[in-house]
Amino acid sequence: MNKNLKAHIALLLSQLIYGANYSISKLAMPQYIQPFAFIFLRVTGALGLFWITGIFVKEKMEKADFKKILVLSVFGVAINQMLFYKGLNMTTPINASIIMTSNPIVVLLLTAFILKEKISGSKIFGLILGISGALMLMLVNKNFSFGSDTIVGDILVFINSTSWAFYLILVKPLMKKYNSVTILKWVFLVGLFYITPFSITEFKLINWSTMPMTIYWCIAFVVIGTTYFAFLFNTYALKELSPSVASIYIYMQPFLASLIAIAIGQDNLDPIKVSSGMLIIAGVFLVSKRSTIS
Repeated sequence: MNKNLKAHIALLLSQLIYGANYSISKLAMPQYIQPFAFIFLRVTGALGLFWITGIFVKEKMEKADFKKILVLSVFGVAINQMLFYKGLNMTTPINASIIMTSNPIVVLLLTAFILKEKISGSKIFGLILGISGALMLMLVNKNFSFGSDTIVGDILVFINSTSWAFYLILVKPLMKKYNSVTILKWVFLVGLFYITPFSITEFKLINWSTMPMTIYWCIAFVVIGTTYFAFLFNTYALKELSPSVASIYIYMQPFLASLIAIAIGQDNLDPIKVSSGMLIIAGVFLVSKRSTIS
């Protein structure tokens, strides 16, 4: 299996995880765990896993690159994670999913500005197809509502989306030099220092003794799946693919979630799902075409 195909598979797996994360996280927040406390759990748990994995990756980072780690930790951990969970706690999963469709657009613009990657007509058309398919699938149930009661949460999720776009752009050059684990263990270590002052108070309020086992499983999924594996998959993919390709895979989330629901008998295949799936796949193909950066 060639490296390019492996990168696409990694992105698909990360979107499967992210697609489930919206609803799973809401099971624990805010009844059992406050948003910033959840971030503390995510960062400390994943940090331990990255450093354990790092034992098997014997690689040193140049001193000059640690300055870049300081910035990556702001966008990839501090702003990205804190604002996403705070925003998700103040809005609905469907609102958050819709707002996150802005991410590939922001990434495409930043890629052109920072990495000087050409914005081709096929990429623009691919973005249009992808966002059309994703919105078609998400809006068909009409279980969304943008209004004054969710506006603050919606804004925070949008800032999170923009922060993640900056992370994808800025981490790309480092992926040419280092293993994914090497980068992530340092990004999360520095990120822990950023988030601790904001999250430690909420973390101390967690009542572990009254927490149902279901919530423990939710925490495990978020730490191991949404944080450790999803970050690994995304960062690994950036070694072979451009940030614009990595970001457009976000449109696969609702489609993959629908396929899972159909597979377990909780949903049915219909023309809307087929049409939206075709649009999303076509969009991903167009953005991916001739976009590998060596």
